[in-house]
Amino acid sequence: MKNAYQEYGSGPTLVMLHGNGEDGSYFKEQVAHFKEKYHVVTVDTRGHGKSPRGKAPFTLAQFAKDLKRFLDSHGWKRVILLGFSDGANIAMIFSIKYPQYVSRLILNGGNLYPSGVRMMYQIPIICEYVRLRLRSLVDKSVIRKKERYDLMVNQPHIKTKYLKRLTMPVLVIAGTHDMIRCSHTRKIYHHIPGAELVMMEGDHFIAAKKSRQFNEEVDRFLIEADWKEVECGDQAL
Repeated sequence: MKNAYQEYGSGPTLVMLHGNGEDGSYFKEQVAHFKEKYHVVTVDTRGHGKSPRGKAPFTLAQFAKDLKRFLDSHGWKRVILLGFSDGANIAMIFSIKYPQYVSRLILNGGNLYPSGVRMMYQIPIICEYVRLRLRSLVDKSVIRKKERYDLMVNQPHIKTKYLKRLTMPVLVIAGTHDMIRCSHTRKIYHHIPGAELVMMEGDHFIAAKKSRQFNEEVDRFLIEADWKEVECGDQAL
């Protein structure tokens, strides 16, 4: 299985991972902004957009393996990784398992486990998942949709102790009215050494709905992270 992708611009490679049921086009405002300074790559997750489903398990852990294979196939060994929603969860899993690949990490609207989602959002998701499971017994055409709902109902399961492995600069950014509990977003932030937390006024889709502010926050983070790395290098000398 080969992931479909789009790439734009030149410079340090900035890989963007979309959320559940979406594709790389979710980041159109980020692409327009960041392609001036970065080599921007938007990737369609397995079974999303133009990427085939394939026969491997439809899990976030598998998507992280797919990402490693994708990066290796292009020789991209050190990237800035920006993930939204399930993309943020994939980015966390990937960065925990393969930290040497990630120079900077931006997590937008991610969660460590299903109960990190506010109940007012999770209950309808669970109900739809149950309906799809039952329907899939007689209608195979809904299996892929059921699989996508399974990702939200039964995944992820990331232990906070593993977040301590994320020693690269990390920005945790979310909306104040995100579908992810604010306390859960703060838990992610508190367990990542030296991470930065930004809470923007808005919902789960701040990157699309408030793209200018979102892009400015990511821009600032990347500039400051670069400065800190240079400073550390100077001190080491």
